[in-house]
Amino acid sequence: MKDRVLQAVFVISKKPVLFRDLLEANSLYNEGMLVDGAKLNFRFNYKRTYQIYALICVMIFLPILLLTHHFLVKVDTHISIIGTAVVTSLIFIGFDMFKIWARKEISFRLIKDAWAVHFPYFSYEKYSKIVEEIYNQALKDDVSKKNLEQYVLNKLVAYKD
Repeated sequence: MKDRVLQAVFVISKKPVLFRDLLEANSLYNEGMLVDGAKLNFRFNYKRTYQIYALICVMIFLPILLLTHHFLVKVDTHISIIGTAVVTSLIFIGFDMFKIWARKEISFRLIKDAWAVHFPYFSYEKYSKIVEEIYNQALKDDVSKKNLEQYVLNKLVAYKD
């Protein structure tokens, strides 16, 4: 189900993720930050995102509404108004949380896919933090874009031995 939602919500380019973009995305992801979709070649399909989120809201709130409707009809209208305001707030806050969740999930998947291309002999789970440290050191050492891949691979091989 999660795969189908992610496939519907995002448009993913067929272009490969560049080495430098992978390093930057890995670093941001490991720090718990949101990764720029342009770095990993994806974007939201907002029409589908709204449709899927609306469907999720209907599936969650319709049964609750059906269960509480009879009770709320007999209660003071102020409680219904406050309840409506709370549910509306939850829906709008939930949409942002849904987008963040989806973005983190697709970022992780695309990072792992690109990792398999650029680092086929180093498992993501074991080496992602190490590569992040090497990349951060490369930025401090002002390594050029041209030499970045060689620098990272040399450090990684030296670390592995």
